[in-house]
Amino acid sequence: MSTQRLADFIDHVMIKAAALKKLPEFSDSTFNVRAKHVIEDSNVVPLIRWLKHNNLSYPRITKLICMSRGNLESIRRLADWLKSVHVKGEFLGVAFLKSGGNILDRSNEELDEIVDYLESKGVRRDWMGYVMSRCPQLLCYSIEEVKTRVAFYMDMGMNERDFGTMVFDYPRVLGFFSMEEMNQKVTYMKEFGLSTEDVGRLIAFKPQLMGCSIEERWKPLVKYLYYLGISRDGMRRMLIIKPMVFCVDLEATIVPKVQFFRDIGVRDDGVANMLVKFPPLLTYSLYKKIRPVVIFLMTRAGVSETDIGKCVALGPELMGCSIGNKLDVNVKYFLSLGIRIQQLGEMIADFPMLLRYNIDLLRPKYRYLRRTMVRPLQDLIEFPRFFSYSLEDRIIPRHKVMVENQVNFKLRYMLACSDEEFDQKVADKIEKRRRFESGLLDEDLINSENSYSKPLAIDSSMDTEFDYSSNEDSES
Repeated sequence: MSTQRLADFIDHVMIKAAALKKLPEFSDSTFNVRAKHVIEDSNVVPLIRWLKHNNLSYPRITKLICMSRGNLESIRRLADWLKSVHVKGEFLGVAFLKSGGNILDRSNEELDEIVDYLESKGVRRDWMGYVMSRCPQLLCYSIEEVKTRVAFYMDMGMNERDFGTMVFDYPRVLGFFSMEEMNQKVTYMKEFGLSTEDVGRLIAFKPQLMGCSIEERWKPLVKYLYYLGISRDGMRRMLIIKPMVFCVDLEATIVPKVQFFRDIGVRDDGVANMLVKFPPLLTYSLYKKIRPVVIFLMTRAGVSETDIGKCVALGPELMGCSIGNKLDVNVKYFLSLGIRIQQLGEMIADFPMLLRYNIDLLRPKYRYLRRTMVRPLQDLIEFPRFFSYSLEDRIIPRHKVMVENQVNFKLRYMLACSDEEFDQKVADKIEKRRRFESGLLDEDLINSENSYSKPLAIDSSMDTEFDYSSNEDSES
């Protein structure tokens, strides 16, 4: 260990050694003898060995010894206290040196008071080591300052559970930033139309927001989102749904993804709608997640180059799906029904959600369509949104009404309307039939609107299903 780094301690030794000259037993001793006695009496060598054993580097040990101003016992005392609150050896030096003040001057009682207070507010005792390691500034605050900082968050409506997990998730949220910075960031978030309680919930969920610079991160992002055509309300939605978007790097993370979406044919207004509809999109890896899904859709799911932009714009949620456990499984299921890959690509482009449904939910609807409703596969190809409707609450009840009244509609007209609109359509169809049977209406007219010809018989060769459910993941 270089003596140059221990200048303060050496000065302390020299002063003490010079003072020993006045004592009778050292009156005839040389300066080196007196200096050696001071060093041995200070127990600095055993202390250095002990600190090294606790994973402190020599530069950190040097700084600590200088901080002690000769009171080396204060180092061991504080180290023992830090270990008592579960600060690991590798972080002892960090806690000592980055506390922002001379932590060695603090008594164990003052430090215990801080820990006890934080524990009473929801920070578990077994979390204290982690919290103090990552935000050692807390150790130098007075208890009044700590209470003020805790109240800052509690006054935003946080309960103790939310506060405790927030501090554990991001300890710097409590002690690293000045109160002025903290107030500025809360005020800025309120400009999006959020209430104090909304901001509190947001920070509790993603406290890393407090670590973002307003000037360097938030303002450039807001300006860019405005440029894309996203309104303040849209930004508020993005902030609430995926606050992490406001923590990522604009140039390195967001701009390349937006450019990629443009390159595959998504229009500017489509990009804006995508980001507002599904903000997590901006947190996905472009090369590990987004590009592979787009390539899969074009090469394995039949989506054409012309339609891929439309597909991604309508279903940005697909970018978050697992290819192996979700997308490929669903593609194989639809192909097993006899749907050609080009037809499937057109269905997906029209209704991307098709690839996100669990197959166990698709099977009963498909069987009911083919075996009970006796509809051809072409009906499904023309109206893939059939799968988006509840079998028990909409498909079966409306089919029964149609059977009871001997009327028929295409799937689109049967399902894509409210109950009142459907009842009116049935009533209109019955009235037209009555008028036709009375000779008041031409046959061509009665078959011209929303009608569907006689149900076709089931083609058993087209009604096969293979079981891919064993590969299905938990995404719905």
